[in-house]
Amino acid sequence: MYVPAHFNEDRVGALHALIRATGLATLVSMTEDGLIASHAPLLLDPEPAPFGTLIGHLAKANPHARAANPGVQTLVIFQGADGYITPSYYAAKQEHGKVVPTWNYASVHAYGTLETFDDPARLLDVVTRLTERHEASRAQPWAVADAPADFVQGMLRGIVGIVLPIARLEGKVKMSQNRPPADQSGVIEGLRRDGRDDLARAVADATGG
Repeated sequence: MYVPAHFNEDRVGALHALIRATGLATLVSMTEDGLIASHAPLLLDPEPAPFGTLIGHLAKANPHARAANPGVQTLVIFQGADGYITPSYYAAKQEHGKVVPTWNYASVHAYGTLETFDDPARLLDVVTRLTERHEASRAQPWAVADAPADFVQGMLRGIVGIVLPIARLEGKVKMSQNRPPADQSGVIEGLRRDGRDDLARAVADATGG
């Protein structure tokens, strides 16, 4: 990933926070038949240090699961808040007009070797942990145990667990850090007016605004 110095994020804690805040990840693997990509929610375990391990599952029928032979190199992409930035947000537009549109975004890339597993107890643990994570904010969370046990076991037979020990981790947070303070303030205010409070918060966090 191309990461200019002012957009670089290399603090492991910050990268882990971005990963955990992302609902859906994109996995891209180089197989004997070429590139293959899948989308899946993933868990992050902080061990082993320094980068941790990604854990999740794919459908057993997914060719990606069948192609994950030992040694398959994989890139996992986590996309954070993003959005179009109009030059109209910038104070510089009124001053000299030498401004152009851009796109603000946060992204984390994790690299490693993909592994698979099919142990039922381990699969149940992964499915349970993923469910608890994404149900936690609901007033009445659904639990895996709410479904009949034989039904759950049948569903587990249709998936394959995936594990990716992270060998390399890189992050890019492009949130107007390269703009003058007046332009940064204009971006934050403009995004709020346009109903993009999530992106406005991300810009404010990155620029101290």
